[in-house]
Amino acid sequence: MKHVVVVGGSAAGLAAAETLRREGYEGTLTLIGDEPYHPYDRPPLSKQILGGQWEPDRVPLRAPADLEALGLDLRLGVAATGLDLAGRTVALADGARVPYDGLVIATGVRPRRLPGDGGERAHVLRTLDDALALRDRLGPGRRLAVVGAGFLGAEAAAVARGLGAEVTLLEPAPVPLAPAVGEQVGRMLSQAHHDHGVDLRTGVAVAEVADGGVRLTDGTLVEADEVLVAIGSVPNTGWLEGSGLTLGDGLECDEYSAAAPGVYGAGDVARWHNPLFGTAMRIEHRTNATEQGMAVARNLLRPDERRPFAPVPYFWSDQYDFRIQAHGYLRGHEEVAVVDGVLEERKFLAVYRSGDRVAGVLAVGMPPKAVRTWRQAVATRAAWRDAVGELLPEGA
Repeated sequence: MKHVVVVGGSAAGLAAAETLRREGYEGTLTLIGDEPYHPYDRPPLSKQILGGQWEPDRVPLRAPADLEALGLDLRLGVAATGLDLAGRTVALADGARVPYDGLVIATGVRPRRLPGDGGERAHVLRTLDDALALRDRLGPGRRLAVVGAGFLGAEAAAVARGLGAEVTLLEPAPVPLAPAVGEQVGRMLSQAHHDHGVDLRTGVAVAEVADGGVRLTDGTLVEADEVLVAIGSVPNTGWLEGSGLTLGDGLECDEYSAAAPGVYGAGDVARWHNPLFGTAMRIEHRTNATEQGMAVARNLLRPDERRPFAPVPYFWSDQYDFRIQAHGYLRGHEEVAVVDGVLEERKFLAVYRSGDRVAGVLAVGMPPKAVRTWRQAVATRAAWRDAVGELLPEGA
């Protein structure tokens, strides 16, 4: 293998590039990114960057000298526009065509948007520029409407309140995040917003960003100086249309994260079969991006020694004065049991069941040792009754 191309100047793309070099690959290594910046960390955008605790120089994942040591053919500020599988080339927006022997696709996602023209007051939050643009418009007395009470919207709402802004948080579901974390935890998170002065409105649908705020489907105008649309994201696979790769909810990959011979997906864009949970999943979390980037690099280099990518997904979220940590695959769970602590005190550990197995664990304010114990139960696919045991009602 003489030329590996990594499309995506992201955490996943950088992890793949670094692992290739660390594992002994000495050929040409091209890293393509559509943003003009060196690979940077995204979780701080909705936290430390938006809140003003960090400046942009804190978010790069590596120092310039460390990137230089990788010997990369670095193509920044130029997007990939097409893929020729038969000819093994990637087309770029500047007209270049980059040949490859091995390809890693790590192009991430882009935010969903709402209809309407909000001008400069309408924001999304995916890039460093997005975070800086919104930060410059927040402060005491400013009114922010956040559309979508998922983790990103909730984090931004919490940060905006900390900056003194008046925040209205709009969510179509009756309980925010219930499909992901369950109604009990969702209600706890809702109460945290209420306690910090957020005007949380559930069961409402937004039709468009309008002049002066956002308009609900019933015609109501929610007045705001700024609007953050946080209604999910779309995998960046448009450039792969017509390539012959299978596209659906992301780039479809097998248990090795392979999309085709010599072509692998990593990070937010990749939907792969996780054999640990026996299901296909696409994970938009920072830890998964790094782990998958490393895994696909090894599988690409050693095709005869490939290993399935079977992680226990992990994510965290900082909101107000507490951190949420979760291990496992919580979506589609059938039962939640609080096994330690008290929900209302925002210090607890909840365990999630899918079928007859422990599928995940979520903790707020609990010691790391307790969380690690339950993570092991997830990793070993422990039987629910054996793991939770005496906490289950008699006869359940």
